[in-house]
Amino acid sequence: MGTADDPDADEPAVEPHLADDAMTRFPVPDSEDLPDDLRERLAEETEDAGFTPNVFSAFAYKPSHFRAFFQYHDALVEDSALEREEIEMIIVAVSGVNHCYYCNVAHGALVRIYADDPQLADQLVANYRTADINEAHRTMLDVAVKLTERPTEVEEDDLEALREAGFSEEAIWDIGAVTAFFNLSNRMAMFADMRPNDEFHTLGR
Repeated sequence: MGTADDPDADEPAVEPHLADDAMTRFPVPDSEDLPDDLRERLAEETEDAGFTPNVFSAFAYKPSHFRAFFQYHDALVEDSALEREEIEMIIVAVSGVNHCYYCNVAHGALVRIYADDPQLADQLVANYRTADINEAHRTMLDVAVKLTERPTEVEEDDLEALREAGFSEEAIWDIGAVTAFFNLSNRMAMFADMRPNDEFHTLGR
């Protein structure tokens, strides 16, 4: 409720727009029907990005899952021994082998931004093994993709390769955690048919 001095005092700084086509297989809720904490988070994301990323609109379908999903996401990117560029590289390489349209496009934009490289995301999606990356990052992605495609084959030798590449024990844990979380994210995005916002296609180009 606003006041005479500030009529917008308690109103969200930005009203999120939850696009009906954020996903095709489940209904996208109306923002005014959501709990206050979700509306606040959606407003923050909308203000930061300049649009409401469709993954937030989609997960708002089930508020308890929204909270848990984004709490873990935030922990992965905020409490990490990896650089944000490295986190996004893992996400795009994993999403590439999983053929996740939403994450390829949305996190491809974040790779371009954090790596300050307009070509890297496209290389990682197509075939990370031919991307212009250093040997440590190639080893990192080798392990992430192996955990994605052949998890029963991951062995101590894979962790040792990461140590030899210069990653700390915490960073090695984080590589596994980011890989595992975004395999979940990829599968939910594909299951619900989440569609990337048009804005993601051009960010960082």
